[in-house]
Amino acid sequence: QVHLVESGGGLVQAGGSLRLSCVVSANIFSINAMGWYRQAPGKQRELVARIPSIGSIMYADYVKGRFTISRDNAKKTMYLQMNSLKPEDTAVYYCHALVDLQTYWGQGTQVTVSS
Repeated sequence: QVHLVESGGGLVQAGGSLRLSCVVSANIFSINAMGWYRQAPGKQRELVARIPSIGSIMYADYVKGRFTISRDNAKKTMYLQMNSLKPEDTAVYYCHALVDLQTYWGQGTQVTVSS
């Protein structure tokens, strides 16, 4: 069983920064891709950024230039550096991993951006 544990959410003022972390309990060589999704109240879960083991990093248009996704394979950890945060970035952020082509989700971490 693969487990994903997120951390780093919180309350920040508009224009501020946060860094989310996601630790994955999987063989690093079995991970096909990892990513961050978010879900705001009353809205569907949406992709924020994705980092495959092979291929290019992908960002949603609304975070390009503000958010940076990265991975540290030695620490089995994925990060999301979020800068220039806006109130509309307020959501629960979920870590996602595709491991041996099976999908796994973290429990989510709340990010709240005040205006």
